[in-house]
Amino acid sequence: MTAAIIDGKAFAEALRARLAEKAASFEAATGRKAGLAVVLVGEDPASQVYVRSKGKQTVACGMASFEHKLPADASEAELLAVVAALNADPAVDGILVQLPLPGHMDEAKVISTIDPDKDVDGFHVINVGRLSTGMPGFVPCTPLGCIMLLKDRLGSLSGLDAVVIGRSNIVGKPMAQLLLAESCTVTVAHSRTRNLEEVVRRADIVVAAVGRPEMVKGSWIKPGATVIDVGINRVPAAEEGKTRLVGDVDFASAAEVAGAITPVPGGVGPMTIAVLLRNALVAAHRNAGVALDEAAI
Repeated sequence: MTAAIIDGKAFAEALRARLAEKAASFEAATGRKAGLAVVLVGEDPASQVYVRSKGKQTVACGMASFEHKLPADASEAELLAVVAALNADPAVDGILVQLPLPGHMDEAKVISTIDPDKDVDGFHVINVGRLSTGMPGFVPCTPLGCIMLLKDRLGSLSGLDAVVIGRSNIVGKPMAQLLLAESCTVTVAHSRTRNLEEVVRRADIVVAAVGRPEMVKGSWIKPGATVIDVGINRVPAAEEGKTRLVGDVDFASAAEVAGAITPVPGGVGPMTIAVLLRNALVAAHRNAGVALDEAAI
């Protein structure tokens, strides 16, 4: 068996096209663009690249992009003041504070300051509670993107056995909640799970988000299972001095067993920003009281 490749890049492109149509309709209805604000503290190169990409894609979708940059030595109070101003700004529908923050700042405190109805990252404890109780809220972008890919591939997920490897607040825990909401039977496993291989081998759906390069081998995968690899790990390449990106799944061996699998890169990664834009547009409609078929995007 050779697994079908789940093309996250193509899915994300189609999602952005739908978002651009909805963004234009929103602007026509309200007289303003939906607005996404991103706050960056410090000069981390990876974060800078990510923020630039978010800004470009926001504008390309017909939405307004607001960027606020603070130096690495800015005080926590200065950052909280920026967040408070964005909470009060009617032009801003979604707020994202780029993580990680410098060590002298309390990430939990900063996140809790964001208006939950503008928390498009889905990290605020109120949105975490909304997700766990089935109320409308915002869901972290990466796991929501994974669910979109799974439903596009499999249709109904009801009754399927799903294993999530990883228990982070950003991916593992919300992923499990989303799968439960789709009526899957869900196991949350992690690096300390006993007999992890056996746990994974019974799953119809495997979501690997543990942060260990190529940890999940093809021998762990149930024949025909759908594998979603959230991992992004940089490892040495064959050429000296070079590196390459790999996931948490040993792609070569898993692709021989699985029914479908996401590659790294090009699988889950492109979905994250696209889903962020989706969340921002949903926030704009909710905040403005404009109807939107959220399931359609």
